[in-house]
Amino acid sequence: MSPAFTHQRTVLFVLTSHDTLGDTGKSTGYTVSEAADPWKVFTDAGWNVHVATVAGGPAPEDGFDPKDETQVAWRSDGEIHRQLEHAPTPANVNPAIYDAIYLVGGHGTMWDFPDDAGLNALICEVWDRGAVVAAVCHGPAALTTARLPDGSLLIDGKEVTGFSNTEEKAVKLDQVVPFLLADRLAEAGGDYSQAAKWQEHVVADGRLVTGQNPASAAAVAQKVLDLVG
Repeated sequence: MSPAFTHQRTVLFVLTSHDTLGDTGKSTGYTVSEAADPWKVFTDAGWNVHVATVAGGPAPEDGFDPKDETQVAWRSDGEIHRQLEHAPTPANVNPAIYDAIYLVGGHGTMWDFPDDAGLNALICEVWDRGAVVAAVCHGPAALTTARLPDGSLLIDGKEVTGFSNTEEKAVKLDQVVPFLLADRLAEAGGDYSQAAKWQEHVVADGRLVTGQNPASAAAVAQKVLDLVG
């Protein structure tokens, strides 16, 4: 359980800054629904949502659905727009003010989440102070390299999920991404599980919450609410 926090609950969303899908010439970024759906869950519960991006400033988008009311609301929200314009890097974030950190997915994360030292450090600082670490879809890419002060990987021995190899092959990007996330999570010591393609699947191991795919994003946020109380 999280320690007793006296301030208004606050979650930090971290988004990718990577906008190129390997050598395909196609664009990528964060998956809009994976930010928008949890944003609605958190804000409906009265939480503050803060935003950071790996390189700072605006984040490249992927998969925006103009017919989805929640996604439209996220993109048109003045506070979120302001935050994205001036988003800090993870290294410039104060971990002490957050009840949770949420790693938003999208294929872009596969290129910049694992190698960002500031993000790795932030995740572990949030974890060490007793807050919740959550991630969805490709967001758990950051967890494959996040090391605790004793040198161990944060997910070693913990139950996790993330975008499955089956799903990666279904979108024909298994030969494009720099690694297969499910394999790397297991290699990092995670006890990986998955549901059928595109089905909601959320795993909580103590204060670590992971979701398999976009369909799991809102449920990841709800699980964070449940854990923080």
